[in-house]
Amino acid sequence: MSLTWRESSKNFENWLRLEKSLSENSIEAYLNDIRKLESFALENIINPDPAAILYHDLKAFIIWYGESNPNARTQARIISGIRAFYRFLLIDGEIEENPSSLLESPKTGLRLPEVLSLGEIDTIVGAIDLSKPDGHRNKAIIETLYGCGLRVSELVNLRLTDIHYGEGYVIITGKGNKQRLVPIGSKTLKEIDLYKIDRSRLKVIHDENVVFLNRRGRKLSRAMIFTIIRDIAGKAGIMKKISPHTFRHSFATHMIEAGADLRAVQEMLGHESILTTEIYTHIDRSFLRDTLIMFHPRS
Repeated sequence: MSLTWRESSKNFENWLRLEKSLSENSIEAYLNDIRKLESFALENIINPDPAAILYHDLKAFIIWYGESNPNARTQARIISGIRAFYRFLLIDGEIEENPSSLLESPKTGLRLPEVLSLGEIDTIVGAIDLSKPDGHRNKAIIETLYGCGLRVSELVNLRLTDIHYGEGYVIITGKGNKQRLVPIGSKTLKEIDLYKIDRSRLKVIHDENVVFLNRRGRKLSRAMIFTIIRDIAGKAGIMKKISPHTFRHSFATHMIEAGADLRAVQEMLGHESILTTEIYTHIDRSFLRDTLIMFHPRS
């Protein structure tokens, strides 16, 4: 009996969750890639079973996908998903050769993340109307994103018991349910405390330990955080493309520019590889030039 897409996708999902300990968002992204390949295979390939697909079939899929998705980074992402799927089938013994091994990702170049200046962050915070019911909450959200360098998923899952006031740190559960300690400043703690006064008036639904709630007392969604950030940035007149991740990028950039140790920043961000953290050393060329002039013995 041939391996079905449903069976292989379910096995792949279990592998990602149990063996790789990926987050639910990452798992869903991988499965979405496989669903796209399945849809293409069923319509265009003579033998569409996942274990029967060959390299030229995958190449045809990438060409087809690229026609409606010309962005190189988007194409690289789905190629990464396909490679992971067929690597799993090989490990699982469902195939003897990996048809994705020769797939080449398009050149994407170095993508430097958008970064806000300290002045722009102050402008955004200053645009928040604290007289509104969600004013202190939104200010606390921005101060926490920037003050701790959190991912949006880490922010929405932050719990009251994760915040340790006396020691000045928060316990963050990141990708793959890995926990790390992140310092939290007095300014951020102050904003959280001001928000907790408004929060205490809400009737909390489901989990009273979640920090950031909507007006109905439920945990905020990732999409809602994006909406809040973009709305405030628009009111502040910031023309840059802003997302919750922008504050994480800004946190890392400002830390490194101020002289923070790269490995310390890696630890605070929860990056598995320091190579990921090193992208922030490429952001401000003038800063690097000034650093060389100041400290290099032959300058």
